[in-house]
Amino acid sequence: MKSVKVTYQVKLEFVEQNKKNIQAVMNYLKDNPIKGMYYSSYQLDDEGAFMHINFAHDEVTMNKLNDVKAFVDFRMQLKASKPIEAPKSQEIELVGAGWNI
Repeated sequence: MKSVKVTYQVKLEFVEQNKKNIQAVMNYLKDNPIKGMYYSSYQLDDEGAFMHINFAHDEVTMNKLNDVKAFVDFRMQLKASKPIEAPKSQEIELVGAGWNI
């Protein structure tokens, strides 16, 4: 099991576009699920802070997200927006969940 948390902060004028970009990724994943991967995104506050959590069975499964065009577009637009805080990735350890992983 591999689990990663990514946090970053965008400029206020980019918040709505970032949400749209995230939703495009989620819409793709709903229609084309990656078996063994659970991906979610959260807005942490009204100041443009976001967090993404990715649980995957292994690194190979997790890296399949990089093949999703909507995810590539999301990352490119995020980088081009020059976020206040660049994305910071941190491996996390799942202690328990209320669903089967």
